Amino acid sequence: MTPQGPSVQVKGVMRRALRRAGRVGRAGRRDQAGGGRGRAGNGHGRGGTGGGRTEGGGGARGRMDPRISARRTTVMREHGRRRLRVVVIGLAATACLVGAWFLLHTPLFSARSITVFGNVHETAAQVEAQAALADHPPLLDVDAGAAATRIEQLPWVRTAAVHVSWPDGVQITVTEETPRFVVSAPGGGWDSLSSDGRVLGASAARPPGLPLLTVPQPPGAPGSHLSSNDAAGLEVAATLPPSFGAQVTGVTVEPAGWVQLTMTTPIVVDLGSASQLSAKYEDVSSILAGATLHNGDVIDVSIPKAPTVTPG
Repeated sequence: MTPQGPSVQVKGVMRRALRRAGRVGRAGRRDQAGGGRGRAGNGHGRGGTGGGRTEGGGGARGRMDPRISARRTTVMREHGRRRLRVVVIGLAATACLVGAWFLLHTPLFSARSITVFGNVHETAAQVEAQAALADHPPLLDVDAGAAATRIEQLPWVRTAAVHVSWPDGVQITVTEETPRFVVSAPGGGWDSLSSDGRVLGASAARPPGLPLLTVPQPPGAPGSHLSSNDAAGLEVAATLPPSFGAQVTGVTVEPAGWVQLTMTTPIVVDLGSASQLSAKYEDVSSILAGATLHNGDVIDVSIPKAPTVTPG
């Protein structure tokens, strides 16, 4: 054996021991790695199992509680019942309105009791016909304002008031015109006039106590008004003063528009045009009060403040 023999053997032994130790270390590490993987796998398994439990729990929570479902169904049914009640009430109200309309248009609620007050020259039948009440229409269709307006178109009616009284009454109150003048009718007879020149009606005899108005344009039918050509005479006749108005028996309008008064004395007053009537009336009053007049004398006040008296 050489001096190097034991040394070489020792080295060989050491190398083999080192190799075995390395294999053991690697095996331990593999075992540890495998255990770690096993534990990790177990962990994943538990996690998977936990996940399964979680999904199962979520599914359980996704299902609605029967009590909540029943409550929701009850609320929806209540809403449906409310809507149905609204529809039924609306239909019932409509039916009631339609029924009431038909009932109010039956003879039970027609204008059957009609009374007219204040009429003298216009008959009750004329007033009813003018108000469109002669056929006894349903009281619901009676327009009181329109009826009063139609009644006021009658010649003698100055104002009218119509009052509806349920279930079947209508009261009509009229105020008639007061005749102020009389004119000669074209076909004979006499026509009475109101203060605004409305032709009220004709009569065969001259109405007493009314001044005679003689105008260029003859009057029209009852209910009409004098024409504008007769305005001067109408203005004078309507404004005669109390100081001598009662002594005037006639007002005549000449074609040129001049106005002449016929007095009871008898004397004649020439007013000229229908302007400055107040001043002309003062002149006439002064002359009648202070002058000595004779039948047929003519007082001319056509120029205010410069009156003249011409013997007849």
